[in-house]
Amino acid sequence: MNSPLKIISMALFSSFMFITVSPLAQASNNHPCAAPEAAQFNFWLGEWELTWPAEQWGGKPDELGRGVNHIRKILGECIIEENFQFPKQNFNGRSLSAYNAKKAVWQQTWVDNQGGYLLFTGKFEDNKMELRTEPFERKGKTLISRMVFKNITDQSFDWDWQRSDNLGESWKDLWNIHYERKQLDMK
Repeated sequence: MNSPLKIISMALFSSFMFITVSPLAQASNNHPCAAPEAAQFNFWLGEWELTWPAEQWGGKPDELGRGVNHIRKILGECIIEENFQFPKQNFNGRSLSAYNAKKAVWQQTWVDNQGGYLLFTGKFEDNKMELRTEPFERKGKTLISRMVFKNITDQSFDWDWQRSDNLGESWKDLWNIHYERKQLDMK
């Protein structure tokens, strides 16, 4: 029983669904998370064991500070989530990083259990990821902080936390962490 009204209704419904779904399908093909640049931070994904000179965090010279970091993609593979733990100092932090295709930069938000809140932007160039804060004032000085991920291989890399008091002309190391990929226990 195909009445003309039923046929017209079905045709209108089909047209509406095509118009409604078609832009969504096109948007997924142009999804910003699918851009090649959105994979630039993939080297960071995984489980990591961290070491650094202990004196950089109040420890004894010639000893190593130790921590762990778990990095994964979330929210439809668009966001990189960091879970950092430094048990000896009860310091834990998290970050969320995303590639902003409109601005062609990486953006990261960091928070920690000591009340820290930082915003970074940066790029991956010359086999290094560099993320910086905007200039900020502290004790009468204008400072910029940055993170540099360098010496990147499949199994390790180095991360430097640095600060500049001359708008980026020179940098002082504050914390130098070596990342080693955690070996999975196959027992």
